[in-house]
Amino acid sequence: MIVGMLTAMPTAALPPTPQATRERGDACPGALRLHAADDGALARVRLPGGVLTLGQAAALGRVARRLGDGDLHLTSRGNVQLRGLAAGCGGELAEALDAAGLLPSREHERVRNIVASPLSGLDGEGVRDVRPWLTALDAALCGSDAARGLSGRFLFALDDGRGDVAGLGADVTVRAIRDGAAWLTPGSVRVAVDDAPLAALVAAETFLQAARSHTAHTWRVSELPLPEGELDRLIRDRLTAAGIAHDEGPEPVGSADGPAPGVVGEALSAHVPLGRLSALQWEALTMVADTELRLTPWRGVVVPTVAATAARVSESLERLRAAGLVTDPASPWLRVGACIGRPGCAKAHADVRADVARTLEATGRPALPLYWSGCARRCGHPSGEHVDVLATPEGGYRLSVAPAGGETRTASAADPSRMGAALAAIIS
Repeated sequence: MIVGMLTAMPTAALPPTPQATRERGDACPGALRLHAADDGALARVRLPGGVLTLGQAAALGRVARRLGDGDLHLTSRGNVQLRGLAAGCGGELAEALDAAGLLPSREHERVRNIVASPLSGLDGEGVRDVRPWLTALDAALCGSDAARGLSGRFLFALDDGRGDVAGLGADVTVRAIRDGAAWLTPGSVRVAVDDAPLAALVAAETFLQAARSHTAHTWRVSELPLPEGELDRLIRDRLTAAGIAHDEGPEPVGSADGPAPGVVGEALSAHVPLGRLSALQWEALTMVADTELRLTPWRGVVVPTVAATAARVSESLERLRAAGLVTDPASPWLRVGACIGRPGCAKAHADVRADVARTLEATGRPALPLYWSGCARRCGHPSGEHVDVLATPEGGYRLSVAPAGGETRTASAADPSRMGAALAAIIS
């Protein structure tokens, strides 16, 4: 059991999040390149826009039960991880995913990282439905020889104008704007709506060309050591060369959160506590869906209900709640995340997920998002302001507000009330 005392500590006591080593190649896992975890092999299946047909959803569920731990683990990019995979199952896994249409290009499967506004076309809030962009960008990405050089960490975002996925720190963002155009970042230019997917690919290929001029591995746009504005200039030049018209204009402003749980427009939205879907929960989601599921970057699921009656929507919402999914927008689970922790990761110093559950029962909804990490790598931590809850080798947790810094405290999750008091003190 974790032990410790609630004490104030200087800021320096919290180790900084280590930066990824760029001296080696990108080891980001995929569906064909598995990662050896403490609980077995791990596969990451890219799902552009988080979109799954019901047939694909059923296939993923079968694969998880037959080859893995039976659960589906959602990521902060709307992808799915399969954990606990048996040694030597790679061929069978690839065959099953290919048959379901989840491997349109084996050479590009790790670079199909595309998030899209999950409620696009369902609630009337966006400027335009980004689904045509999503289909076109994925096809263009898989058809680009150059794009095979992108890191498995490189991210595209397609925002329907509401500003939800535009705030996720993607490497290339296309955002719909109200004058019938789209805003491209980097590049900082407006392009025609029909040119937006190709413009996004041009921006990514320009990044790759610029990155090749540096000796260190450069995986993200934020790591590219160019003078301010230089990448924008290079992208504009490449757009011109590709025949894509573009012009300057005011950058769109405003942001939005991810979908709240419950009924939202013509959709149901459910949050998945800590992103882990059991076989029962996955079955409940597929049972209430008519055509597809949309997994969100906030570890939730949107189920379109365009043709459903009010009675069926209500019945479906109750089915999801009964399965243990979050359908209440006031739930504290919406503001809590965690890495896999023990026993899945050998580097973790604690079973962070069990500690989260104990603490949440005692403390309720936190004032700031909490992210619990089993070690200083802080895998999957958010980029925005949050409470960093870090397990330590000595036992207990260090708490601080990230990325702002400030006072750091320690606490034990063995006593949820003391942990709750520490969390309240660090936020105040």
